[in-house]
Amino acid sequence: MANLDYPLFPIFAFFGFVLPLIPLPWHFQAWNSGTCYFMLWASLACLNQFVNSIIWKGNVINSAPVWCDISIRITMGAIAGLPASSFCIVRRLYGIAAVRNASITRAEKRRAIIIDSLICVLGPMIYIALQYIVQGHRFNIFEDVGCMPALYNTIPLYFITYSWSLIFGLVSAVYCVLSLRAFAQRRLEFAQFISCNKTLTIGRYFRLMALAMTELMCTIPLSVVTIWLTAATTPISPWISLANTHIDFSRVEQFPSVIYEADPKMALGIQVNRWASVVCALIFFGFFGFAEEARRNYAIWGRSILRTCGIQSSLPPFFSDKKRQRLPAGLSLNLKLDSTSTLPKHYVVRRHHWFLCDIISIASRLARCLYNDKRDRISAQCSSCRAPSSALRYSYSRLPTT
Repeated sequence: MANLDYPLFPIFAFFGFVLPLIPLPWHFQAWNSGTCYFMLWASLACLNQFVNSIIWKGNVINSAPVWCDISIRITMGAIAGLPASSFCIVRRLYGIAAVRNASITRAEKRRAIIIDSLICVLGPMIYIALQYIVQGHRFNIFEDVGCMPALYNTIPLYFITYSWSLIFGLVSAVYCVLSLRAFAQRRLEFAQFISCNKTLTIGRYFRLMALAMTELMCTIPLSVVTIWLTAATTPISPWISLANTHIDFSRVEQFPSVIYEADPKMALGIQVNRWASVVCALIFFGFFGFAEEARRNYAIWGRSILRTCGIQSSLPPFFSDKKRQRLPAGLSLNLKLDSTSTLPKHYVVRRHHWFLCDIISIASRLARCLYNDKRDRISAQCSSCRAPSSALRYSYSRLPTT
């Protein structure tokens, strides 16, 4: 199984590392701390998986023990960090839907960022430290996969390791239901809050809600499947003591692919764990990488590239940074509007065709620039061939005319 996805997994892991970082600047400017932490944890987890899949392709040699010590802690941190970040996102969405933050001051924003940082950074650090209790030895190395935590299958493992994501998933599900309920009850106040908020748009709110709901639908089932696979793969050993768990703690166990692929449940558990972070990263980019603000920034970057190449851009701007066009509060979220109601022309949002035109225009201009440069170089090299010599012109002038 691992051999079949080798060309595919490193590519997707690399994209999972790069793509979530693209929307990071504008979410950072909007003080969306939970969203920023989700991007950072997903990107870091994908980078970790990418490096492991490259180094340990076709071997189980303990060639980078220090990296493995770091790698297994990144893996454990991402297991706790992603559900914690999703919880912070849903908690913020509930505060907005309940219109509890109608007038947010800078101090309140700073307090919210501190709380999110404690949950998304300090919480995973505590989670990583607690794994020492159930860590049987230093780490494991799986061929084509890389370093993995070596956790001793005892009863405390299910409370210390697997309960974290399950608890965050359940609490986030409650917040998600409360957010939908508050939104349905306070549509008018919510619309007025969105219309006067400078850092939150309607589209971004619903994309965050969709991301949180998608993550919830994956977190709880994946936690249950992981618990089942762990219990079904190896027998649960009795907990004796911490010293008994850490006997020969410095050893490193190595598993060639023929060994762990012989057990379908073990192979499935390994593949689920390594693909989960990549899927989270790509889902996030799917929600926010093609949004209105993302396309606007892509257009700005495209014009910057054209200016760097010395090409004057005539691409039409999508939205001005000083004037942000919003839907009226009464029309944006009134779910009872009938299908015949129309919006004024200046509120019609051009979503896709302008972005495609920008891409085509940029590509055509770059191609034209490269073609002209190449033609000029060829013309300069062959100028002596095209221009007739003076002797040839003199001989031509002496030819008899008829």
